[in-house]
Amino acid sequence: MMEDEELEFVEDLEAILHLTPEVQLAIEQVFPSQDPLDRTDFNAVEYINTLFPTEQALEEAQKAIQQLFGKIKDIKDKAEKSEQMVKEITRDIKQLDHAKRHLTTSITTLNHLHMLAGGVDSLEAMTRKRQYGEVANLLQGVVNVLEHFQKYMGIPQIRQLSERVKAAQSELGTQILADFEEAFPAQGSKKSGGPSIVLRDACLVANVLDPRIKQEIIKKFIRQHLSEYLVLFQENQDVAWLDKIDRRYAWIKRQLVDYEEKYGRMFPEEWCMTERISVEFCHITRTELAKLMRTRAREIEVKLLLFAIQRTTNFEGLLAKRFSGCTLNDGPGKKPETPLEPTNPFLEDEDNVSEKDEDLDRNSSDELGSSEPKKPKAPDNPFHGIVSKCFEPHLYVYIESQDKNLGELIDRFVADFRAQGPPKSGTDEGGAVLPSCADLFVYYKKCMVQCSQLSTGEPMIALTTIFQKYLREYAWKILSGNLPKTSTNSGGLTISSLLKEKEGSEVAKFTMEELCLICSILSTAEYCLATTQQLEEKLKEKVDKTLMERINLTGEMDTFSTVISNSIQLLVQDLDAACDPALTAMSKMPWQSVEHVGDQSPYVTSVIMHIKQNVPIIRDNLASTRKYFTQFCIKFTNSFIPKFINHLFRCKPISMVGAEQLLLDTHSLKTVLLDLPSIGSQVVRKAPASYTKIVVKGMTRAEMILKVVMAPHEPSVVFVDNYIKLLADSNPETFQKILDMKGLKRSEQGTMLELFRQRLPNPPSGPDSGPSLSFSAPTPEQESSRIRKLEKLIKKRIQ
Repeated sequence: MMEDEELEFVEDLEAILHLTPEVQLAIEQVFPSQDPLDRTDFNAVEYINTLFPTEQALEEAQKAIQQLFGKIKDIKDKAEKSEQMVKEITRDIKQLDHAKRHLTTSITTLNHLHMLAGGVDSLEAMTRKRQYGEVANLLQGVVNVLEHFQKYMGIPQIRQLSERVKAAQSELGTQILADFEEAFPAQGSKKSGGPSIVLRDACLVANVLDPRIKQEIIKKFIRQHLSEYLVLFQENQDVAWLDKIDRRYAWIKRQLVDYEEKYGRMFPEEWCMTERISVEFCHITRTELAKLMRTRAREIEVKLLLFAIQRTTNFEGLLAKRFSGCTLNDGPGKKPETPLEPTNPFLEDEDNVSEKDEDLDRNSSDELGSSEPKKPKAPDNPFHGIVSKCFEPHLYVYIESQDKNLGELIDRFVADFRAQGPPKSGTDEGGAVLPSCADLFVYYKKCMVQCSQLSTGEPMIALTTIFQKYLREYAWKILSGNLPKTSTNSGGLTISSLLKEKEGSEVAKFTMEELCLICSILSTAEYCLATTQQLEEKLKEKVDKTLMERINLTGEMDTFSTVISNSIQLLVQDLDAACDPALTAMSKMPWQSVEHVGDQSPYVTSVIMHIKQNVPIIRDNLASTRKYFTQFCIKFTNSFIPKFINHLFRCKPISMVGAEQLLLDTHSLKTVLLDLPSIGSQVVRKAPASYTKIVVKGMTRAEMILKVVMAPHEPSVVFVDNYIKLLADSNPETFQKILDMKGLKRSEQGTMLELFRQRLPNPPSGPDSGPSLSFSAPTPEQESSRIRKLEKLIKKRIQ
């Protein structure tokens, strides 16, 4: 069994290794070879027998192999001996390298020691002679050389040299401070000696000494240089008050010019002494002004405060142009608080934001923003707020003033509206945004720019509260307060007068001027809504990030949205009320006695007349707010169609001819309502799909009601099924109204109602089941085709 398995394995292996002649030929062409091992018919046994034909040949091969192994061992032994020899040679070389390195280090150290010893001796001699020019360069070199001996401080001689260097530095510092004290004595002492070459060189030495020496020199010099300022502008001096704040800034400008002329070359340029003097002046001024304003807070008026702030911010801007602000973080004095945002959010120069804001275009569609590309923001002013921050605790004066000014502005708007009256119809004013609205936001912009220059903290929040207050007052007093009042008088139409009225004889409840006023108020409210949203965004941009969440004008935007809704509702109520007498007349007409179908009924003519009177005026005056005109159309349709259907149910009993006449009237009204958005317009626009859907759905129901009325009530089952199919209304009250319109007796109605309840399909079970039925009503195209057939039938009867 084992032999058979081995035989099968060999055969399988040969089958796998066997290549077709074509493949073998291709391999030979790609890799030609004369080696017998590469032949396809290679036989290992024959090949070995060819190499070693006898046993003696085999023994000779083994001897050759042994000789080869011996030669390899000899070569290995010689290689190991060579490696050992190389290691011995390199060890000697490394010792020589270490000796060379140590010798070089010793020579260098000795040279440094010689330089250090000589330098210390020279430094002490030059210090005694006040040769600061030579000391400045020598001291820096000695300090650099001494750094090389930090690891040798354990050697007494080295430590002694280091102590002598420190003593020389200390002596130099004390000596230089004394020289400056002598040259620039405190106020009341002898007159200062002024700049000299010795002091200039002393400043160079101070750069190498302890930084505290440099800071002390700067501090004493600036204190002495500004000592006169503290005397001239003491709290009890007349020039110290805000009305003469210009004199403070004029004084420092003169001092800076004087400094440049006298001391500009004495101090190194990198000390930025001119900027340091200015910064210290600002710190002193802010402290003194804050103390003075706390003492005389009752004397601060808004004009005086704004004058002082404007002059101060102008001075801070001048500092930003002259200096980089590099000393604000490391110089003497307190680092100023976070700089305020210097740029104007309305893309105007801050220094020029004043009365010119009053002359802005009042017809602009965006007072607080622009679709034009914005100019790049100016770089931040590092000096902004360095002095003017002291005014922030007193900005309540400004806020109170703006509260008062805005209150007076709203009162003036009210008075102007009463004096000028509503926009005149037939003029460009009708339906336009009220000019007072643009004036209000222009003033808001001016206030926000001013306040953002003063503070981005709590004063901005207080100003926002004032803005909110007067946005609501504008909405109440100017907009809502001037909407025309509705009247309970319905117009007093009688059936006889309605039937006799001619087109144009009936006037809508609101006059044309009142309609224009409502549209104007609506447009103004929309403008205010959009601009208030932009105002909120701009306020958030200007206020500190930590206070952004407290800026919220949503309530004010909701107020303007309410004004818009009320205006639309007034327009809808007016047109709706104008159509009421016509619908009342329709319900009181004797439809049972109508003998033939004619043109549209007088009540239809009356409704169309009122629509043609009101809608074009409203559309033209809401041309800039098209979406609200669409809302008006939708709301009117949603109000008129249910009311029309309710009056339709009151038309009882109705004859077949009367029902046909009503169907014709309904189709006429449907046509007019579908054309409502563009009625009376030379430019015909397709009505919005949402509006068309409402009209088709509502008026189709009215047509289905009349078709059910026109259908014979016998057999009853067919009538009931037809009703359920056409109206899809499971309410028995609606079905009974249909029976009343047909003029059926109560006994007949009872039978029909019972049958109706029986024929109603069972409502679907489950959570989605509802009380109403759901049937597939005819499509608008199908209904339109049926109406056209009815019109043709009516025309044939008339002929």
